[in-house]
Amino acid sequence: MFARLLAILRLFAAGAPLAAQQSITVFAAASLRNALDDVDAAFSKTTGVNVVASYAASSALIKQIEQGAPADVFVSADLQWMDYAAERKLIKPDTRVNLLGNRLVLIAGKDSKLDTVAIGNGFDIAKLAGDGRIAVADVKAVPAGRYAKTALTSLGAWAAAEPKLAQAENVRATLAFVARNETPLGIVYATDAKIEPKVKIVGEFPDDAYPPVTYPATETGANKNAAAARYLAFLRTGAAKAVFEKYGFSFLIKPVS
Repeated sequence: MFARLLAILRLFAAGAPLAAQQSITVFAAASLRNALDDVDAAFSKTTGVNVVASYAASSALIKQIEQGAPADVFVSADLQWMDYAAERKLIKPDTRVNLLGNRLVLIAGKDSKLDTVAIGNGFDIAKLAGDGRIAVADVKAVPAGRYAKTALTSLGAWAAAEPKLAQAENVRATLAFVARNETPLGIVYATDAKIEPKVKIVGEFPDDAYPPVTYPATETGANKNAAAARYLAFLRTGAAKAVFEKYGFSFLIKPVS
């Protein structure tokens, strides 16, 4: 009896490393949450590999990775934070791919009297906000906030807008400010506005006012999980493309299958 029990325990012990490989940890920009959750579900259904996703501002995520957080894959909302990671050897550069694109939009609450706002040179967002504030992500660190600052500066609106900013920890927190009517206006990605029924897009920022919103994806430098390569390969497939485009992202590469 004891010998049989010992044999069973040895079998479980032998299988433990394999079981551990059936899960990967993905750190991804907050704006990807809904779309990537669907992609992850499809990946898991196809491969049997479970995906544990952590969403936050790209700046916060890469700082966590830098401090030793056990992420296998990192998906940033801009190139700068991925470059930061590359410079510090926190990623595997040969696995890096610029996967997705997005657009910057101006939003208001769904019941706002604002309808369509023309955004161009001389755009006075401070006047448009009236006595209220303008929700943006942290303009010093978070990609959505940095894109917003660049756009407002390019359009000549930054000086007047800056004192009225309500800065949030990430773009989804920015979205929530407007959805809860805590601010009359906010600057987020088009994909964020699409998933929140309590807001509406009232204007789109000109493409030439800010750098292209680009989402690079990569394995982290600490990753030793073979499933991460399968995951990144899945992100490049036609099945993943269909999901991302359903949520409003542009797919920047030719699907591999």
